[in-house]
This record gives sequence, structure tokens and C-alpha cells, in this order.
Amino acid sequence: MTTTIDQAKQQKPLSFEEFLTLYGSDRRYELIDGEVFDLEPTGLHEEVAAFITTKICVQIDSAGLPWFVLQRGLLRPSNIGMTAFRPDVAVVDRNELTKEPLWSEQSILTLGSSIKLVVEVVSSNWQNDYARKVEDYSVLGIPEYWIADYVGSGGTRHIGKPKQPTLSICTLVNEEYEIQQFRGTQNIVSFTFPGLKLTDEQVLRAGR
Repeated sequence: MTTTIDQAKQQKPLSFEEFLTLYGSDRRYELIDGEVFDLEPTGLHEEVAAFITTKICVQIDSAGLPWFVLQRGLLRPSNIGMTAFRPDVAVVDRNELTKEPLWSEQSILTLGSSIKLVVEVVSSNWQNDYARKVEDYSVLGIPEYWIADYVGSGGTRHIGKPKQPTLSICTLVNEEYEIQQFRGTQNIVSFTFPGLKLTDEQVLRAGR
């Protein structure tokens, strides 16, 4: 995901309620610690997200799971103040939605238990995807988190050197993510969707 909104337009940190009033209806913005981020999704970025969504939907349908894919809905963790993430793709457990206090009126999730898998497609501002969200999504207990870096724009400490397109799959083990990286023609391994037959190249080249 991409960069921050013009600082001149934001003089002070926004509360979640203020963010909803100003930006809640626009799916290109999210809120992190009171700061508004403009996600600026490019066409290639959206192609990668759409490809992943399509393949996951097939898996959900074929297995008859009570899950569905939510694109750019808000995740407002109840334990993190002034923050509302907007994942590119989130696999939601329909059976858990009765516990969600906001869902019946707004496309807003508050509980990690409602989400089986979340995907962020990396654009120019990669720090949030590789650092902040790795930490927060694990604390929320989301079982699996994909970071689809189709350009290879992440820092070398995250994707190595030389930098190259990388799909990082984070699997929750003992409340922390174990991260496995896939490049080129490697077959990806998903705990949530073990029947998924895809290579890293197929996922990442959807945006090129």
C-alpha cells in the first residue's frame, strides 16, 4: 500500500469517528495511529488483488466453507486506538459476524476472530505492510497474512538482496507469525487453503 495524505490537510491526529466522517465512504484511505494514509491503488496493484480474490473464492466455493472475501472493508481493532486498517483482501468467517458490533450497519470488522486470512498488496509505502501490520495482525490472532510485493519494493531486511518480487506468507504459530517467502516458480503453501495450486510467479505477475 502507498503513501500518506498531504500533511497540510491533517493538522492533528484523527479519531476513528472523525476518520469515518471525513473518509469512511472512500475506500482509498486508512487510519494508523491517527494519521490518514492514501492507499493510491494503481491498476497493476488492483490486478494482483483481483487475481488473489478470484483464486480464493474458488477454494471457498469448492470446499463449501461459510466464508466470503471482503475487499477494502475496514478493520478497526478494538485494542488499537485511532487505527482502522483497510486490507486489500480479507477472508471473513460468516459464522463470527454475530459477534461484530458494527457489522450490521457498516462494513467494519473489529475482531481478528472474524478473519481467516488477510492480504496486503505492496505499493510504494511498504513499511506498514512489512512491519506494523505484521505485528498488529498477529496480535489480533489472524491465522494467515499474505504480503504480495509484486514489484519487490520492500526493504532488503524483509525481502533480501538483490530485491525481487516476493510473496511472503505469514502463518500464526504460538501467537507470532512464521514467515515463508516465495519467489519465481515456487509453489506457494497456504495453511488456510491447502488445495491452492499456485506459484509465486502466477500471483505476482498478475500485476505485470
